Amino acid sequence: MQRAFLSLFLLLGFAGATSQAQATALAGPATVKDTIVVRLPNKAVITLMVRDAAQLRQLKKYQLDSLTSRLATYITQAEAAAKASSTNQVTMEFYPDKDQPGKNMPEQIRITTHKTSAGTATNNKVDVLMEKASNNTGFSFKVGGKTDEERRVRETNRDSIRLKNFENHHHKSHLILDLGVNTFVNQKTYLGLNGQPESLDLRTEGSRYVNIGLNWDPRLGGKRSPVSLTIGPEFAFNNYMLSGNNKWVNNNGRTDVVRETNGRQYQKSKLATSSVNLPVMLRLQLRDSHYRPTFLVGAGGFVGYRIKSWTKLKYTSEGTTYKDKEDGSYNMENFLYGLQGTIGYRDVEFFAKYNMNQLFKTGAGPDTQVLSFGVRLIGVN
Repeated sequence: MQRAFLSLFLLLGFAGATSQAQATALAGPATVKDTIVVRLPNKAVITLMVRDAAQLRQLKKYQLDSLTSRLATYITQAEAAAKASSTNQVTMEFYPDKDQPGKNMPEQIRITTHKTSAGTATNNKVDVLMEKASNNTGFSFKVGGKTDEERRVRETNRDSIRLKNFENHHHKSHLILDLGVNTFVNQKTYLGLNGQPESLDLRTEGSRYVNIGLNWDPRLGGKRSPVSLTIGPEFAFNNYMLSGNNKWVNNNGRTDVVRETNGRQYQKSKLATSSVNLPVMLRLQLRDSHYRPTFLVGAGGFVGYRIKSWTKLKYTSEGTTYKDKEDGSYNMENFLYGLQGTIGYRDVEFFAKYNMNQLFKTGAGPDTQVLSFGVRLIGVN
């Protein structure tokens, strides 16, 4: 390397960036105040860490052109040692200042060489301590990738951005989309129109639950508190699809499940509802050391109102497919209330919703409650 490199390097340290090298002041450890990153045209990277401006001015006393020649020799030795080693990584240390005292040579040079799957040595990392090791002053060269210092600085910057975004979002709002299934729970003995006990079984794959909402999460506590309150309107769609060849019938102020006897074979036989709900939940969102969301849990309740309900039958007769739809209240409860919660980790979140109210009015239909559960596809962390 020629002496022009030294002039360019010092100019970079004191004056800023040129077209072939860039200097960037970055946050470092507690003992390092400034970092200068030099990117050379051949994609090599040199990182200079200094504690203060005085250390930067002392660079002129070092023979950097001689240093680069020594580095080439040391790297050759390190690569040869890595090839002969049985491990995937070899670290060697050299002490030029002890070998040639009084010539202002670096105190220590540490070279770490990694071995690829083909057995060749590559990806050299060179740390050069210019003065005493306790001063934390040195160069870091990386061949074939980013330096550890660059990675550390980039990770620190990302952490800082995540923390800033987390602290500044006191009242986040976000869309949610829940997809799941419904099931009947706490069923009492159900007597059909003939006065005999009847089974009330649902087809799991057809008894779908869909919920779309806009939630607000005002934070409770300080700007880094993991606890928030979740509120916001939601629109839910429940399907209760019967198993077997049964259908929902509304007669004489009662809703019953009746088996079809006229020879039709139902492909689908369901009762569906739509409702608007307002949840109120406490939410705990934990984060890792880099402020990325990890475990979350939410629990609370909801109130709602049934907007509409209808039945739908699908069957085939003489080669023609029919879809019969009939709107009505079907003696269902209008006001809804219950408990709900969520649990998740990172980008995966599940929900459960338990309706404490009866599905039908007392004495006007089967005595049962509804449990819905599934996965939340759209949310926020």
